Amino acid sequence: MSENLPALIVFSPFFAALLCPFFHLVSKELGRWTAVLFTAASLVLSIYQLVLIVKRGEISYWVGNWMPPYGIEFAVDSLSAVVLILICIMGVLTMIYGMPFLNRDSRRTNAGYYSALALLVSGLLGTTATGDVFNLYVFLEITSLSGYVLIAMGEGRGNISAFRYLLMGTVGVSFFLLGVAFIYGETGTLNMVDMAGLVGPILSSGTTMLAMVFILLGFGIKMALFPLHGWQPEAHTNAHPGADPIIAGLMVKIPAYVMIKFFYYVFDANRSQVEQLIVLIGIMGSAGVVYGSLKAMQQKDVRRMLAYSSIGQIGYIAIGIAVGNFYGLIGAVLHLINHSIMKSGLFFASGALKYRYGIVDLGKIGQIYRRMPKTMAVMVISALSMIGIPPTAGFFSKWYLALGAAEDGAYVYIALIVVSSLLNAVYFFRFFEFLFMEKETEKTERHPKQRGELPWQMLLPLIFCGLAVLLLGVFNPVFVEVLSSVIMEVTG
Repeated sequence: MSENLPALIVFSPFFAALLCPFFHLVSKELGRWTAVLFTAASLVLSIYQLVLIVKRGEISYWVGNWMPPYGIEFAVDSLSAVVLILICIMGVLTMIYGMPFLNRDSRRTNAGYYSALALLVSGLLGTTATGDVFNLYVFLEITSLSGYVLIAMGEGRGNISAFRYLLMGTVGVSFFLLGVAFIYGETGTLNMVDMAGLVGPILSSGTTMLAMVFILLGFGIKMALFPLHGWQPEAHTNAHPGADPIIAGLMVKIPAYVMIKFFYYVFDANRSQVEQLIVLIGIMGSAGVVYGSLKAMQQKDVRRMLAYSSIGQIGYIAIGIAVGNFYGLIGAVLHLINHSIMKSGLFFASGALKYRYGIVDLGKIGQIYRRMPKTMAVMVISALSMIGIPPTAGFFSKWYLALGAAEDGAYVYIALIVVSSLLNAVYFFRFFEFLFMEKETEKTERHPKQRGELPWQMLLPLIFCGLAVLLLGVFNPVFVEVLSSVIMEVTG
């Protein structure tokens, strides 16, 4: 049974996406809860899988019982098992969170929304778990297609934002597919483990170097790595508010995880040819840290401020990849996990503001904490974590990044982390100033019959993210211990 876990985890939300339209014909509630329950089943299985991996080691599943390198493989170690749990948690919470936004919509709209959301979760899970590079492309496309739909379902410029993302996303996956084709031509295999064993002698060839550049460009676009981020601000600003937390929280993080997997598992980052690209990733990340922070400071729309902030936060992950030692990669992975929860919490909160009062402008949030204390408490906790204030989760991932940079003698990265954290403080304290210091403006209740601050479906994800940001900081050593064995294998 345990060897089937990776496939069950990946395809459970996929089956939910297929069933949702039929169940919605019976009832909106039945259709939407089908997506939630199937994703929750993946969550339970992914937790059980992590327990087994800690006890026994990596779990592999061979599709059709065809052994690699000829068959398709799902391979899950402790690192990818943790990422799978993260995806399932955020998938369940986002599905529940979006229910109040869709209560007045038709069954067809509900069916399309929950099918797309379940398909997005399945694509993210498959991208994380697959051990086959062509199927990685397939799951990236599944993730992208469902993302286009959820962005297009947003209000205002959602369609335009989705189209821009479609154009950029198509270019990204095309670069990745070209890179895979060149590597396949050189090695004759699509299995990542097999490819890692065969690619070493040909790393210096022009074809392989070109392939790695294409793969870097593909992942760079998907993870909105500066200057390949053009699609991201509009997409995160205009996506459906119910789905925005998982789009902003995970859609750019999973490609970052796969980039780590490629450059440190498949390619050998210690080889001089790969090191040149690793340095380039560091330069792009460093520029993104500064650019994203400066652009966030200029924004008046809360969602755009958070979107540009994400460009800077992705830069931290890129810096961790560039540092490449144990502490650097631990910092990159921790920031990937921490930022997914912090940013989801912030978008849960901004979506709640829009749901209750239609507020997206910083100038209109004055004294809103008096009416929405729980929402604003989570927003403040998440913002402090983004800045890196201890004992929140964001402090520890930045701490490990700085430790890695110090160990490597890369003091420029330490300076960038400190300076960018100060810039983060500037735009988030500007947000606090509007929140606590400005006078209250006139606000119109969009749901006057709503009892309490928010529906429970929206409060649950908010409170979870606020607590998770604190607990991930307090119990940081536990997570580092789970991840350290895999990171140590990579860094030697």
